[in-house]
Amino acid sequence: MPKPQTNSASGVAARRLAVQALTRIDNDGAYANLVLPQLLERSTLDQRDRGLVTELVYGTTRMQRACDFLVDRFVLDDVEPQVRAALRLGAYQLHFMQTPAHAAVAATVGAVKGRGRSVVNAVLRRVSVTDVQWPSDAVRLSYPDWIADTLRDTLGSEAAIAAMEAMNRPAEVHTRADGYIQDPASQLVVETVEARADDRLLDLCAAPGGKATALTSTGALVVASDLRANRARLIARNAASTRTAVAVVIADGRHPPFASKTFDRILVDAPCSGLGSLGRRADARWRIDADAPERLADLQVELVRSAYDLLVPGGTLVYSVCTLTEPETLGVLDRVADLGLVLLDPPAAPWVPVGASGTSATVVRLLPGDVGDGPHDGMALWRARKPA
Repeated sequence: MPKPQTNSASGVAARRLAVQALTRIDNDGAYANLVLPQLLERSTLDQRDRGLVTELVYGTTRMQRACDFLVDRFVLDDVEPQVRAALRLGAYQLHFMQTPAHAAVAATVGAVKGRGRSVVNAVLRRVSVTDVQWPSDAVRLSYPDWIADTLRDTLGSEAAIAAMEAMNRPAEVHTRADGYIQDPASQLVVETVEARADDRLLDLCAAPGGKATALTSTGALVVASDLRANRARLIARNAASTRTAVAVVIADGRHPPFASKTFDRILVDAPCSGLGSLGRRADARWRIDADAPERLADLQVELVRSAYDLLVPGGTLVYSVCTLTEPETLGVLDRVADLGLVLLDPPAAPWVPVGASGTSATVVRLLPGDVGDGPHDGMALWRARKPA
């Protein structure tokens, strides 16, 4: 984490840019990972201050609910978006970055224009000297109630809290030998496909292409498809940058343009609610709705059925999602039971079976946290073979 620069013009400028980004994210619906690089590119901040802005924007966005609770104890009226962004920013520095109060307050107030400065000054000074009693773990850890409840119901209270805490830590960069940046959990998914030389392999929902490009190292003939042209182009660019041979196809995975019984192995890395990868997507927890797991499970079932038709008899299917909800993991497997898939033994540690026996034991997951090379996303998967 960059050391805050608080007593300088550059420190104020960094916070002014952070306030601008936070306002765009909250008020205009901008995506943090898109708007922040654009603002930084146009700025004259040095590398140190750019790092500070990145930590402030992603951290404040991630901890938005907790920051709101910290300041709303002392906010009497509605405030304009710029002031709300500055209050959150100040609360994040005071409570989560442990920035000295005088410095955090002064620099944040300096980043605000107009009459809102007095509100920011008064509220942040109160925040800096007042103890906090959190009303719930969901507020303390800054998650919507429905996500906290879903994780608690799925994992149990202790594991759910550990997972939410892990996803509140800044994501780390993990770079493969070929230069591609990919989370360790995704790399572990690639291993479970167990592709072999000359296998005809389909990555059905492949963007941005990390798994598809990794799978080429096995000598398999890899086809990567995705629904949208811009996402397919992203796969192609990543294949070019890693110097890997991937055939890229624009296709709806529910109705792919391939003949039945074409592929030896298929990876269905399905679109999902992403509740295991919230650490990498600072604003995702505020964009996902409570109906998403059930809604996406319908799509996931369609994708599995489509993949089944494309498999040769005896071919294998790996289903993976970067989420932990029951409808999108075990629930999908239950809903395709009529296909007669032969469930394969689950992969070994660090994968952990969801249940102790029966069908649930073949569904495995990784909880967000540390394993192997370091912090990783949460992930779940199961593997099966098409009857010969």
